[in-house]
Amino acid sequence: MPAAEPGQLLQPDWDLPPTVQARQTTRYGGYSLAPYDSWNLGSHVGDDPNAVAANRARLQDRLGAVAIQWLDQVHGLTVVAVESEPVSPAPAADAAWTTAPRVALAIMTADCLPVLLCSRRGDLVAAAHCGWRGLTGGLLGRLLAGIPEPASQMQAWLGPAISQPNYEVGPDVWEPVQEAFAAAGDRALLSRVLHPVPDAAEKRLLDLAGMARWQLQAEGVGHVAGGQDCAYADPRFYSHRRAQRAGTETGRMASLIWRG
Repeated sequence: MPAAEPGQLLQPDWDLPPTVQARQTTRYGGYSLAPYDSWNLGSHVGDDPNAVAANRARLQDRLGAVAIQWLDQVHGLTVVAVESEPVSPAPAADAAWTTAPRVALAIMTADCLPVLLCSRRGDLVAAAHCGWRGLTGGLLGRLLAGIPEPASQMQAWLGPAISQPNYEVGPDVWEPVQEAFAAAGDRALLSRVLHPVPDAAEKRLLDLAGMARWQLQAEGVGHVAGGQDCAYADPRFYSHRRAQRAGTETGRMASLIWRG
């Protein structure tokens, strides 16, 4: 993605149908003070609620006559269908889909992987919040199984997330991932998504984007774009792990998709 100007919405590098729009927010151009500076959209991270409300209002202003469906993301496997207008309060779920026009599905992240999807005809859009728990638990498969469209007619984009070189995990994470992929019978893939860490036998480097790409393709999704932007390494984006290592907190950005 190109460099961001303050308050600018980035447009994913993705060949979308003419009826579908997608955008990515950044850290810049909002009202939050440090350490949430400045366009934090997360109301659950300790930021001033008034600043978050102003940041969400700015996003709404940027989108125009498009309603936003927020989710109460809980690292679970629940998928919700959104009808003609957003559900309020935000449902506890980590994926959503809709055929309604002008309803933007929003996924908030700060290292986890946002996955946006749409049908090739442009009449259905979907979005998922994919941390290691969701990917290991099969969230993407559940989402694709629940929509009224064959996976072969869907395409996907992987948004900014922590990249494999920066995502060091312990046995509490890599062992469940290893078990899940071993059960799927793809040990060659397993060696790619879990790299050993030199001089740290209990650590692995985990590839969230690689896991998601394999799962989407295994489900039959023909085209998967994105997956190159690292939230940890790129200062345009929020990163929980980068903030954690600095001994501070951080905000959340949003990936959005809707039918025009």
